[in-house]
Amino acid sequence: MLDTLLSQIGTAIAVVVITFAFLKGEEPERVGAGAYALGLLASLLLQDDSRLSGPQWGVMAVDTILLAVYAGLAWKSRRSWPVWATAFLALIVMCHVLMAIDLRPPVAAFYAVMNLASFAILLAIALGTVRAWQDRRAAGLA
Repeated sequence: MLDTLLSQIGTAIAVVVITFAFLKGEEPERVGAGAYALGLLASLLLQDDSRLSGPQWGVMAVDTILLAVYAGLAWKSRRSWPVWATAFLALIVMCHVLMAIDLRPPVAAFYAVMNLASFAILLAIALGTVRAWQDRRAAGLA
């Protein structure tokens, strides 16, 4: 997965957002960032680069577990960013399902949707972290 420049840039962005969430975020942001980091590492380990046209069952399982984590976070947290992250992750899981039932759109379209949704999840985590950081600073706790 880290064999192209674009994937390396995307991973670097993920590492920056995850680090920012751990340093400046509160518990929901840290849980979300930690789950994203574990999901990213698990996807790296389970991705089968020899089969790009069929379903990636291991990555689908990781994304489904991650969807359950974010749904629980959205349910228990009073913040709005986990709802957005859950929605984008549901879009990713739906792309896995569509690939599994063997629809015939170009596979590049599925990967484009998955990549854009992954960046949207990172954006939701980053915006949630900024909001939590600003709330703490306004309360004089930071």
